[in-house]
Amino acid sequence: MTYIVALTGGICSGKSTVANVFARLGVPLVDADIIARQVVESGTTALSKIVARYGYHILLSDGSLNRAVLRQKIFSEQREKKWLNSLLHPLIRQETELRIASAKGPYVLWVVPLFVENGLCGKANRMLLVDVTPEIQLARAIVRDGITYQQAEQILASQASREQRLACADDVVDNSGEPATIIQSVTFLHKQYLELAAVFQ
Repeated sequence: MTYIVALTGGICSGKSTVANVFARLGVPLVDADIIARQVVESGTTALSKIVARYGYHILLSDGSLNRAVLRQKIFSEQREKKWLNSLLHPLIRQETELRIASAKGPYVLWVVPLFVENGLCGKANRMLLVDVTPEIQLARAIVRDGITYQQAEQILASQASREQRLACADDVVDNSGEPATIIQSVTFLHKQYLELAAVFQ
């Protein structure tokens, strides 16, 4: 059994920044977002089913999935979101389990943006939360994604609250400060996880 540390956080909390520091320390990553993109790549069964449901306008000119159009469809339509989740979640779960099982290292970092929302608390040995205030999330989302304040607020409202994430977390990295602080925090946590993983084995 592989020791699993789940890494999560809300939109624009800095999950990738923290995950990259762990990766530089040699920790294998299993990223749910990357897997979610791969299961709908051109030529996959999942993409064919999405096209069959929504038509070819759901594709970009190169034949890949137009995520912006799909996001619009499922964001306002609960039934469509449910259908898409029932299609993709089993595929993502299966691929995630395979990658975690084949990961080489004392522990694996499982990067899951919607860890709390998908009811995964307790599905990892530790849960590490990248935490920032909602105000910082909104400001970063507007700049990064080129969206309006209202759109950023909608996305934030559709995710678990900061309080819900904190209630589920074993460890917290504050990402509202300087990059050096992140490196310091991750280095400390890495040592802790190596010790926990050694006992777990």
